[in-house]
Amino acid sequence: QVNLEESGGGSVQSGGSLRLSCKVSGYTRSTFCMGWWRQVPGKEREWVAIINSVTTFYADSAKGRFTISRDNPKNTLYLQMNSLKPEDTGMYYCAYKRRYCGRDDYYDMDYMDYWGKGTLVTISS
Repeated sequence: QVNLEESGGGSVQSGGSLRLSCKVSGYTRSTFCMGWWRQVPGKEREWVAIINSVTTFYADSAKGRFTISRDNPKNTLYLQMNSLKPEDTGMYYCAYKRRYCGRDDYYDMDYMDYWGKGTLVTISS
């Protein structure tokens, strides 16, 4: 069992920045992958970014603006979000996979093994 707890969400104006955090607890392995998804009411959960050890993959919507990273000694995943836009609004979810993630253009929810409860991000114009 792996537990994930997101934090860092909030309300900011367009052009602003936020850094989301996800603390990992419970049983973990040395080899694993983590990522971020976001969702708004009435739409499917949308993949944002994934990180293995150091390699990262980003959705087109996140490239150039978001940076995913992990601090293994602190058991924490981060998502630095800059130049935020109203369309970035949503509930952001942290996810964990027990193995490395393969390279792909998109990852759906079933690809991951564990999920956090989300942290809300609201971007106003």
